[in-house]
Amino acid sequence: MLGTLADAEDAVQESFIRWYRLNEQQRNEVTNTVGWFAKTTSRICLDVLKSASRRRELYVGPWLPEPVPVARFVKSGAENQDPAEHPLEAESLSMALLALMENMTPAERVAFVLKDVFNYPVSDIAEVLDRSPGAVRQLASSARSKVANKPSASAPESSELLVAFQRAAVTGNISDLINILHPDVTLRSDGGGIVRAALNPIHGAEKVARFIIGVLERQATTSFDITQGPSGEVATFTRGHTTRGILELVTTEDDRRATEVLIQWNPKKLQAWNQG
Repeated sequence: MLGTLADAEDAVQESFIRWYRLNEQQRNEVTNTVGWFAKTTSRICLDVLKSASRRRELYVGPWLPEPVPVARFVKSGAENQDPAEHPLEAESLSMALLALMENMTPAERVAFVLKDVFNYPVSDIAEVLDRSPGAVRQLASSARSKVANKPSASAPESSELLVAFQRAAVTGNISDLINILHPDVTLRSDGGGIVRAALNPIHGAEKVARFIIGVLERQATTSFDITQGPSGEVATFTRGHTTRGILELVTTEDDRRATEVLIQWNPKKLQAWNQG
């Protein structure tokens, strides 16, 4: 919903604060506690999203959502083998889709996440947004149109592409790297003004390829490996035992070359990768 774990955790914490502010009679009147928390948290997220555009304007360089490690949500046990039981491990957590959702209005985003990702009843979403059920359906439809040709980072072809990308980058084979990239590819990197990153998007296969190889050449002690993310494989920049960056390739259905390269360098958005 919000694009970062910190914002999500703050929203959940605020919902608990509001719960404990209710007196005992008010809490007893809540017939569905889970539903109350879902609606309250969604309303808090809506308020956060309404103020997010101003925060983005003050952000240093491109803003990218936070990549989430599988271990952040996966529990041990056979009951976790069914993806349908764990929507947070699906495409909804890829940096690519989360970045695309930045084009939605706050109301569209809430409607899309609740209806399309979590399959909430339209009547419940209408209560969250203070809209009619018909208006909610229109919001969800409008949001859906904005991701109708959504990029993919989870298809088998994307995994194969990432392996080839990693091999070419590590060996410094610029011609192979260029062939993997769409001619009009765009690279966006998020350092948050904390660490070094490209302050503007980089366009074109050759420029992007040279940038990637240059990063690895300048950071000789950094390993560039592939690991599993919640929506598919991602590449990690690791130094020692610390994850310094996460790279995700984005493809489209009609072209299996990488159309976007997203790199998260911001250490505040990589904390979950460096816990435990």
